[in-house]
Amino acid sequence: MLRVAALILGLVIAAWGGVISYRAFFLEPSATAVLNTSTGAVREYPDMLRITLGLIMLVGGTGIAFFAARRKPM
Repeated sequence: MLRVAALILGLVIAAWGGVISYRAFFLEPSATAVLNTSTGAVREYPDMLRITLGLIMLVGGTGIAFFAARRKPM
């Protein structure tokens, strides 16, 4: 019963982290804008902190789900 709950929790955390990373990188407006004064161009950069934290959640949740799904406990 505990392994099933850990598997589901790991999958939920991994999916949540993937969504956070994807939205921060591709969909939501950038949090950082840099103005180049010589050319006047504005460059927008994604929020790297949210991308990094989302990827950490993705990897951590995947690890939890993987170890919960194994047959032999470590």
